[in-house]
Amino acid sequence: MADSFSKKENLKKKAQKRQEKAQKREERKTNNNKGKSLEDMLVYVDRFGNLTDLSPEEQAEEEAKNAKQIKKGSSENEDMLFTGIVNYHSEKGFGFITDDQTKESIFVHSSETSQPLQKGAKVQYQKKQTAKGFNAIAVKII
Repeated sequence: MADSFSKKENLKKKAQKRQEKAQKREERKTNNNKGKSLEDMLVYVDRFGNLTDLSPEEQAEEEAKNAKQIKKGSSENEDMLFTGIVNYHSEKGFGFITDDQTKESIFVHSSETSQPLQKGAKVQYQKKQTAKGFNAIAVKII
């Protein structure tokens, strides 16, 4: 006896489901996590809420190392002269300088210069590390 159209469709669907199931089984076999150590499967959360593979002790060591580098770098930066352009200056006496080399914004206050600052002025300055970032000190208009 000949099979009806709907019976053929049902057989095709069953065959396709079997094929998909076999394919999923193969994927699970290739991507299994068996045999991995517990350390490889652990994930930690840092103080900002981001996932990391560093343990809390390693995170503390990393932060201490970075803090030392920042302190070391700040003393070096106080001796070097940098150039930049004032990209913002308010009537209250503060503004920002865009560094020529790094293109980062550095905070500047009018008390750090003997000349009045204007937007677009080319300046020469030294950097000082603070808790909020770098501040420009000993600012001179070029």
